Amino acid sequence: MFEIIENGTVTSPKGYLAGATNVGIKTDTDELDVGILWTNNKDAYCTGVFTQNSIVSHSVTASRQNINGKLVKGVVANSGCANCGVGEQGLIDAKEVIKLTSEFLGCDENNLAICSTGLIGEELPMALIRKNISNIKLSKNDGKEFAKSILTTDTKTKEIAVSYEFNGKTITIGGCAKGVGMIHPNMATMLAFITTDAKLDNSFQDNILKRIVNDTFNMISVDGDQSTNDTVLLISNGEASADLIDENSESKGLFLEVLFYVCETLAKELVSDGEGANHLIECKIVGAASSEDARKGAKSIIGSMLVKSMIHGRDPNWGRLMMALGKNGIQIIENNVDIYLNDIHIAHEGKSVRFSKESVITSMNAKEIKIKIDLNIDNYESTAWGCDLTEEYVVFNSAYST
Repeated sequence: MFEIIENGTVTSPKGYLAGATNVGIKTDTDELDVGILWTNNKDAYCTGVFTQNSIVSHSVTASRQNINGKLVKGVVANSGCANCGVGEQGLIDAKEVIKLTSEFLGCDENNLAICSTGLIGEELPMALIRKNISNIKLSKNDGKEFAKSILTTDTKTKEIAVSYEFNGKTITIGGCAKGVGMIHPNMATMLAFITTDAKLDNSFQDNILKRIVNDTFNMISVDGDQSTNDTVLLISNGEASADLIDENSESKGLFLEVLFYVCETLAKELVSDGEGANHLIECKIVGAASSEDARKGAKSIIGSMLVKSMIHGRDPNWGRLMMALGKNGIQIIENNVDIYLNDIHIAHEGKSVRFSKESVITSMNAKEIKIKIDLNIDNYESTAWGCDLTEEYVVFNSAYST
């Protein structure tokens, strides 16, 4: 079992410090726009998963280069500027921000990753960053300040920390994330930072992050658009226990359970706070012919604009679910399909069944809408999360830069 830490943050695990300031990227001086997350443990290790977009932020490029060197122990992050679409200067600036941060921390430049989020096509304001980055005060208690510093159009921070005990030692996993638009499977305009004081085998850490991201952050969608800046970082420092966790460890299962819970919670928080969203949508596909079919089916439904509009309008038009399910090429036997909306059975063997439309519409007033589709072919299943499409999303994004 594990325990959710009240007001837990990314600095809840042992050995992590964070801080943030306003350097001037955001004109409102009360808004934080640059933050640092850091652990000074010599054995700290960082694993990263990045955007699959062919257009990539220069901050992502700089982070990939350092993480490949296996020396990263922290990250400097900014909001308000994506550092993308600015030519060669973007990489020069990203590396300078890393250098400025390393001088501030007294560490090697290779010890840092950099993450950026915000408007594409604008350069980082390096004069402001040079002048003000040293205003950051690092503290064990400023995880929330770091979480605030990465926000763009988010309405709230997304934070969590969970702990568990094993062999008399308390292990903690913390995390924070941002992103509410330009979000689609294969990650999003999303930054996520996961920290733990467990001691992890490097290869084990690399493998588990990819696996868990695939089943959490890669199973969400707000609007079908994939960002240039997606980054998920997992940092371990081993300060809670000297016992190494690897593929053969007795404690592996419990650690993975807690890590999955942290990532799933943050992923759901992202889509729940989607731009203009009123509803969180959970789609579970069961009875699929393969795990890949189950994933494709769930992602296709939560990514469908028609399904998103249907949920927004509280319209139990299950034909749109069938359409979204069938358009992605997975194995389907139409006469086998059962559909449930908020646990109400609305289609059986591919045909409508008698149900109270008024009851279904009433159930769709809930903040969380649950769709379950049983393909009745085999035993594979998968779950994806999304949100409804509202007028507010269109209005907001029609004037994002003006």
